[in-house]
Amino acid sequence: MEGDGYDMKRAYVEYVVYILTIPYLFRCLPSLLLPAVRHPSVLQPCLSILRTSEGEIFEEISRLQSSEKEALFAHKIPYPAWLLANIINLPTDSGHMTADFDCQLYLQAVNFTSSNLLKHLETNKESVDEINNDVKLSYVDLLKPVHQQWHLTKVLSLSKGGRSLIDVIQFYYYMLQFFCVLNPVIGSMPILNVLSFNPEFVVKLWISLECSIFGANGQSTFGIRSCSSGVISQTRQNKGFKDTKWSNMLQKIKGKSLETDETNLTSCSPVPDVTSSQDEFEMWDVEAVKKEISKELLCSLHLFCAVYGHLLLVLDDIEFYEKQVPFTLDQQRKIASTLNTFVYNSFAQNGSQANKLLTNVTTRCLHLLYERDCRHRFCPDSLWLAPGRNNRIPIAAAARLHDAASMQGADSSCASPVLTTVPHVFPFEERVQIFREFVKLDKATRRISEPGQIEIVVRRDQIVEDGYRQLSHLGSRLKSSLHVSFVSECGLPEAGLDYGGLSKEFLTDVLKAAFNPEFGLFTQTSTSDSNLIPCLSARILPNGMEMLEFLGRIVGKAMYEGILLDYSFSLVFVQKLLGRYSFLDELSTLDSELYRNLMHLKHFDGDASELCLDFTITEELCGKMIVHELRPGGKNVPVTSENKLQYVHDMADFKLNRQILPFSNAFYRGLSDLISPSWLSLFNANEFNQLLSGGKQDFDVDDLQTNTKYTGGYSESSRAVKLFWEVIKGFNPKERCLLLKFVTSCSRAPLLGFKYLQPSFTIHKVACDVPLWATIGGQDVDRLPSASTCYNTLKLPTYKRASTLRSKLLYAISSNTGFELS
Repeated sequence: MEGDGYDMKRAYVEYVVYILTIPYLFRCLPSLLLPAVRHPSVLQPCLSILRTSEGEIFEEISRLQSSEKEALFAHKIPYPAWLLANIINLPTDSGHMTADFDCQLYLQAVNFTSSNLLKHLETNKESVDEINNDVKLSYVDLLKPVHQQWHLTKVLSLSKGGRSLIDVIQFYYYMLQFFCVLNPVIGSMPILNVLSFNPEFVVKLWISLECSIFGANGQSTFGIRSCSSGVISQTRQNKGFKDTKWSNMLQKIKGKSLETDETNLTSCSPVPDVTSSQDEFEMWDVEAVKKEISKELLCSLHLFCAVYGHLLLVLDDIEFYEKQVPFTLDQQRKIASTLNTFVYNSFAQNGSQANKLLTNVTTRCLHLLYERDCRHRFCPDSLWLAPGRNNRIPIAAAARLHDAASMQGADSSCASPVLTTVPHVFPFEERVQIFREFVKLDKATRRISEPGQIEIVVRRDQIVEDGYRQLSHLGSRLKSSLHVSFVSECGLPEAGLDYGGLSKEFLTDVLKAAFNPEFGLFTQTSTSDSNLIPCLSARILPNGMEMLEFLGRIVGKAMYEGILLDYSFSLVFVQKLLGRYSFLDELSTLDSELYRNLMHLKHFDGDASELCLDFTITEELCGKMIVHELRPGGKNVPVTSENKLQYVHDMADFKLNRQILPFSNAFYRGLSDLISPSWLSLFNANEFNQLLSGGKQDFDVDDLQTNTKYTGGYSESSRAVKLFWEVIKGFNPKERCLLLKFVTSCSRAPLLGFKYLQPSFTIHKVACDVPLWATIGGQDVDRLPSASTCYNTLKLPTYKRASTLRSKLLYAISSNTGFELS
């Protein structure tokens, strides 16, 4: 092309607009125009004019769009989008990029166009929403090169850091936005897939972020390493596979025992010492992201969180903790602290709607890291607490704001208080206090709106059935005061007035009977902790699902009244109650053997097709074998080396989510009648179990002594009482927990201390007359201690010696018989 000055430039502007922008020309462009246009002598000036004449290009596009007739073009896809698609396709041909083209110029041209297109989409949201989905899919297909691995490899190889890497980051940031808007089926999944499974890019992305946030010294502090250094050698990774026959491998997948457990990560996840010093908190409170940050940094942060959050979904614990790829655990802590500080401050400062997408994607990535830490710790407590350590709002105010935000719904996420989105910045004890504040406010409201009480009569030998018959229809009315009368196994009414103790006894006895595996509704997990989980056969029992709903309501009633239960649920089951999805590694808490088998397959380097597996799972139910397809037509889909990762995750999804969902939904319906889901959102799965069953496997004896009442003639100065506290302080933790269970029916203390135990812990005097000759001979009281668990009362004989009290008490609590010994 010849010419000079303005004429030459204007010619290129018109060329770009009329050849690379008009929609109908795009259909013939690949076959007629692209071979010529791809020539470097034409391509390079074309891209240059885009960079230097951006304003003129888009001014010309706007004029052209406004002058075209609606009937001809219908303006379904905006003209800048056609320009973008053409530019992306210009240097690409049959799965590779043309030689001798300026990659940086190409990226800048795409980014200039993308920036203007994104503004157009933001200002014309309604018009974009009206575009037919088929038209959107047809257009998105034109952008196919950007989510091909060869395209990513090429642009990364041509970008040597500095400004070039920023151009690459912005390129994929824009592509992420366009696919979210224009791909109605799977959104940005194609972009995330190609980026997240490229370790080089993920690491480069974090290095760029780290340098921007922490400066040059940030890199050396935590030590960036190449992803290859974090990968276990091939010999080590394949240990256990080389000498294993195919038949043995098949047995492993089908459930036979393994000789070794290579997924034991106990020694692979060191956590720094947890301290509460000011320096420790400041270390995890990242000052740089608490201030206004640049647009380039926002793009990098958004893209990193989207990509790494996607990778975390499939990154198993062996890779995360043992191999430590793509990041070391030190780097993971640094990433977690950065996101934790950023998200906290975004909500604490009422982040603007303009950054809503960024806030959402960073919050999601943060939650994935936090959930992994909850299951298998790699961060100290101080990391999660650091951002809010100095300015947390009072508990009562936090409770009111949390309830108000939960009433607004999910659409108000940016205006929600911190407690709604990142409750972990509040210490667990404070969140428990907030939970009790919710209950207190709810009870006050109900006393006004629904006064009265519920009276029931139950037979001890039919306690579950009678409770179900009289209470299953009440729904949230079960929050009212419950008064229980018992009928003995002989059919006679039992004497006694219910001042709270009998209703506690009813709740605990109902659950004790219903949670017994022989009842058929719940079973225990095969893991070492043997937590409770609904039994699969519950769905074929008469009223089985309705009974699960009833039990959810009973558990909710116990939590509502602050009654501790000596049970823990499977973490997978609790995740469903909390409305959260469970991922592969959580299978280890449900079925550790199946988890090990799947991990063997995932890291297996042989030909998976020789195992003769398909996308089905067989379930045994009442002696019958039922085959479930993991995907439509799964019986006819063999497992191969190419799709084994999908098989592993489909299998985990079935066990963790699909199979258990009907049972958890039934239980949840009952639980949510009394405990609001927004209240439960404050806790993770482990914390839910603590809320249900109390604190640690020991308790503060001084706290119990301070909050103990004395009846029957005892006082704090009584000899037997003094001996009792002397003996208890000498017990080991296990013995103290046995004592607590003996008296209260729960082996754990209330989370906030014994002042919250209802009814209060009480020591009642049992007077025992000892014959004179026995006293002279040195004989002590022979009677055993007993307990009334419904009133949290220990009936303590008047022992004279500490040795006698100790031996009698240990015998009683070890017998595990409670009040029956009276």
